[in-house]
Amino acid sequence: MSTHLHQVHVYTGARLATLAGPSGYGLVDGVIAIKDQAIDYVGPKNRLPGRFEDAPRTELNGRLVTPGLMDCHTHLVYAGSRANEFEMRLEGKSYEDIALAGGGIISTVKATRAANDTDLFVQTLARLDNLLAEGVSTVEIKSGYGLDIETELRMLGIARRLEEARSVRIKTTFLGAHAVPAGMDADAYIDDICIPALRAAFADGLVDAVDGFCETIGFTPAQITRVFDTAKELGLPVKLHAEQISYLRGAQLAASYQALSADHLEFISEEGIIAMAEAGVVAGILPGAYYFLGETQKPPIESLRLAGVPMAVATDSNPGSSPMTSILLAMNMAATLFDLTPEECLRGATVNAAKALGLPMSGRLAKGMRADLAIWDVEHPAELTYRIGDAPLYQRIFGGAEC
Repeated sequence: MSTHLHQVHVYTGARLATLAGPSGYGLVDGVIAIKDQAIDYVGPKNRLPGRFEDAPRTELNGRLVTPGLMDCHTHLVYAGSRANEFEMRLEGKSYEDIALAGGGIISTVKATRAANDTDLFVQTLARLDNLLAEGVSTVEIKSGYGLDIETELRMLGIARRLEEARSVRIKTTFLGAHAVPAGMDADAYIDDICIPALRAAFADGLVDAVDGFCETIGFTPAQITRVFDTAKELGLPVKLHAEQISYLRGAQLAASYQALSADHLEFISEEGIIAMAEAGVVAGILPGAYYFLGETQKPPIESLRLAGVPMAVATDSNPGSSPMTSILLAMNMAATLFDLTPEECLRGATVNAAKALGLPMSGRLAKGMRADLAIWDVEHPAELTYRIGDAPLYQRIFGGAEC
């Protein structure tokens, strides 16, 4: 973790993917100046303001600079492995079959409840380090593998602690409405455990947003509504797992609450797309789960694009359906499997990921924006989506500090 912060620093000889406009990479050959934790100047070297004349400088020799990447949908805190379920799926069992048989999320719940805080923290930190090695500066982390008040709060607390160990910004999301504990009624779980856990997490300052799993194997829109009403009462933004394996009008539900994002969306309808566009809800595109589960129903990317719905790209890192800790691979999958352009993939992990996290001062290279940068040993931003199994990161800058 970096401890030194330059008050002012100038990076010269940079190829800057500013992403400043509504489209295009916004490529600029020049310099970027940082003051404290914010970007103070981006542009040609010959226009650098005189106040930076004596500032420390680093020559980047034509390296690419992008905003720090952001993984806006992860389930990073958990214990155990579900490699056995991977084998079961390859032998013909469906995701729904495994979940209904007591596997799936519930098996991770058992392992997570049994793990102590130290083990959970160490396992999570290893996964986080993989993301940081690929230029990630901000990570969203959900709870949801506790399904009891104590473990849900433990998960969120461990997520918060990661900021003490690494130069990273963590946004925590309460996902108590992730699955129904074995032997419990769904409505009773929502009222007696999920909502009290949310209130406790809020009281302890552990939650930044609230999510839910709105699916036939999860929770109904009516049940999610009760959770979202509580979030609204507490002043917390919401997001939703919607239309991944079934159509329950989850996108419309998310739009009705002006959600930050609705994620997955393989079975979204045109009505849902229009509702999201009108409400300004970001579409979370999660190709890892589609790939890992061998799904065939793709999210309607062209319809989302035509409707002007911002599309974020994330790993959905989790043990059951997307055991991936590579944001660059997620970007490549979004392009190769879902036909996003490399520009859309980069925007999906920067500009639109910032929107999905409610962080308007992140995700672009522009004066006043937070100085989270990724410096790459490449010349063109398309290479970040093009490469597979290669993270050409030269350096991370987090809040103006070199990591």
